[in-house]
This record gives sequence, C-alpha cells and structure tokens, in this order.
Amino acid sequence: MTRRRAVLLVRIAVLAGLTATLEICCRTGLIDPLIVIPPSEMVASMIDRVGSGELDESIVNTFSTIALAFVLAIGCGTLVGALVHRSSRLRDVVDPLLASYYSVPTFIFYPLLVALLGLGKAPLVVLGVLSGAPAVMISTLSGLDSVSPVLLKLARVHRLSPARTLWWIVLPAALPRLFSGFKLALSYALIGVIAGEFILSGTGLGFAISFAYQSFDNRAMYGLMLFVLLIAVTANGILYVWEGRLARRRSTG
Repeated sequence: MTRRRAVLLVRIAVLAGLTATLEICCRTGLIDPLIVIPPSEMVASMIDRVGSGELDESIVNTFSTIALAFVLAIGCGTLVGALVHRSSRLRDVVDPLLASYYSVPTFIFYPLLVALLGLGKAPLVVLGVLSGAPAVMISTLSGLDSVSPVLLKLARVHRLSPARTLWWIVLPAALPRLFSGFKLALSYALIGVIAGEFILSGTGLGFAISFAYQSFDNRAMYGLMLFVLLIAVTANGILYVWEGRLARRRSTG
C-alpha cells in the first residue's frame, strides 16, 4: 500500500468515526435536535431537496457565479502577480499590502459593490474575485521566485522564445505553488459568493440556507449546507488529483 493511499484511508476512517459519533449523540439525545440533526437526516434532506428540482435555479445561479469568480480570480491574480514579479520597485510596494490583505474582511465592500453594480450576480462575482485573486497573486509570486536562475540561463543558451521559456521552463517549475493558490482561490470564491447570497441576494443556495435558518427549518438548512460542503470538497479534490498528476508527469517527463 502506498503512503498516499494509507493517508487517504486514515482520513476516511477518522471522518467516518466522527460522523458515527455525531449520529449516536443526536439519536441518544446528547445533542438537542433543535441544534444539530443526525447526519443521516442531513443526507436524506439533501437528497429530497436536490432531487425535487426546486433548487435547480439556485444551484445553477450559485455555482455559475462561483465558477466565474474562480476563473477571473485565477486570470487576474496570475497576470497581476507576473507583472509585479517583473518590477522590483512595484514588488516592494505590493508585498506589504498582500501580507495584510486578508486581515480586512472583503465582505465589508459588498454594500459598496451593490451601490455601484446593483443587485444581482455582478457584485457577487466581484466579491469572489476580491477574495480569491490575492491568494493567486501570492502563489504566483512565490512560484516565480522558486524558478531557478540556472533554468532561465539554460533557456537563454538554447535561445528559447519568451513563450517557450514560459511554457517549458517557468510554468513547470512554478506549478506546485500555483496550484496552492488555485485551491485557495476556489475556497475564497465559494466563501465570498455564499456569504454574499446570505445577506443581500434573493436567489442562490446562500439565500436558501439563510431562509431555512430564519424559518427554523433545521432539516432543510443542514441538508443544503451538506450539499454545498460536498460540492466544495469534490471541487478541491479534483484540483488535488489534477495537481498530483501534473507533478508526476513533470517528474517522469
């Protein structure tokens, strides 16, 4: 058994144990059902809600917004990070700002974004980009810093064009740290969009969870929360697997 598979089995066992413990505590009354419902009921509620089709529009709205914010965060963060990396003076200005960026919750800008862009998808997308792009910028700067000068010198010796140098030398060397930023950007974009839907949106899964909470419908609330959690974990898992495959291809290439 490989180390990676052993770690995965341990994680699954720990998660299964925690789930079983929560189920037992809920069923025996150690945890008030008004606070938390059993995991089995969460799963049943999720299946009922998603399978009924009543949330199709909310699901499409939420995850299309998250996907758009994620793609824009990757594009803007990578581009700006590469531009900053080329200028040492600009780097000196930007580095302290990036270091302290997440000490200020980006959600405070949502009322301003609503005033500028109106209600709808636009402020949610911008909020997701503001949440995720700095993480991509940081990982881009870190990844470009990790590229060995020897590799760049080798590219110049072989007279590679800037495009080929980027594709064959820079990106493979920086890829592990770039993917760290991509995974963070996905998480931050999801948090920004869902949080925005909680407060000021009239559609989306965030609004549906908020409505269930205000209606004291714990079964619906936990079912929707579980659905969002599973989608987020699955998306991050896909990025993790993709990252591993690219790393193995790089090591054997």
